Amino acid sequence: MTSELFAAMRQSIVEGDADRAEELAARALGEGMDPLAAIDEGYVPGLRHVGDHFAIGEMFLPEMMLAARAMKRAVAVLEPEMARRASRRRVLGRVVLGTVHGDIHEIGKNLVGMMLSASGFEVHDLGVDVPFERFVEKAREVDADIVGVSALLTTTMVGQRSVVEALRDAGLRPRVKVMVGGAPVTRGWAEEIGADGYSEDAVGAVNLARQLVGA
Repeated sequence: MTSELFAAMRQSIVEGDADRAEELAARALGEGMDPLAAIDEGYVPGLRHVGDHFAIGEMFLPEMMLAARAMKRAVAVLEPEMARRASRRRVLGRVVLGTVHGDIHEIGKNLVGMMLSASGFEVHDLGVDVPFERFVEKAREVDADIVGVSALLTTTMVGQRSVVEALRDAGLRPRVKVMVGGAPVTRGWAEEIGADGYSEDAVGAVNLARQLVGA
């Protein structure tokens, strides 16, 4: 039954079982299931469960990363059929994501990117050590709604200010929203540099992004 398959998909994400998530995605396609339904009614509820429990301290970063990896594997199986049907999920917004110039930390950024993508955002990840000009170029290229800037070092945090200023000088502010994150980043710092918000974890980043696009 479809409901049982959805439940199994959800559980595969909760358990962070990438092989099982991938197997269920293939089974769903074999049974003619709409790949969008598989994502939205099967896998996303599992990721939301993990995110909710992470937020209250009942799940931890390794479990979040396993869940996100399982989600990514499942979506990779479903995407070709989505393209064949020319069906796309409703995109909540376009996000340009990157770690500032001089900083090569990416675990947190990658998790935020996977969570945003799983939650319905179109994510363009620029990687690490990204010059502030590149954030501007990509935001203009993809008509971004949000630019997310990560920094894990106190010495590279100033790069977040540079990105905000560059977006403003390019005439993209305040239409393009900016959210910042990373271990040393605080709400006060976000306000000081003129960012639209900050989050200390991936779950908060998704909630913030939804708020910024009015979802």
